[in-house]
Amino acid sequence: MSVTTTPTATTTTATATAAPAKSLIFGGLTAAALAAAATATLAAVGKAAGISLVVGGGPIPVSGFAVLTVIFSTVGLALALILTRTVHRPRTVFVRTTITLTALSLIPDLAADAAGATKMLLMSTHLLAAVIVIPAITRRLSA
Repeated sequence: MSVTTTPTATTTTATATAAPAKSLIFGGLTAAALAAAATATLAAVGKAAGISLVVGGGPIPVSGFAVLTVIFSTVGLALALILTRTVHRPRTVFVRTTITLTALSLIPDLAADAAGATKMLLMSTHLLAAVIVIPAITRRLSA
């Protein structure tokens, strides 16, 4: 006895997998762009309010906030894409992992050679990005 698969079944499975990935990628990249704009805006507002953006003797350009936000948001998106293919409950694993990583991302800010207000601004940008990106990706993952 042999089992044959029909091309229709294979095509349906591929389409069902591709659609959520496409939504996840689009939603994740959109959230990354929004978070980048938000963190750069927060940094610019902080700078305008007199908060120094100097860390370790060198200034962080406002655009640097946007660039790093996009980079690390894309890493989070890649993590979500990997989890959708490798774990049973990607949403749960993603949320736990990204909350842990966000908390860990605050440690270098606390240890930075910078003024207290600068450290608070840096930590605020991390939290702002997380509040935008994590939910946007999470809602596109299966429970």
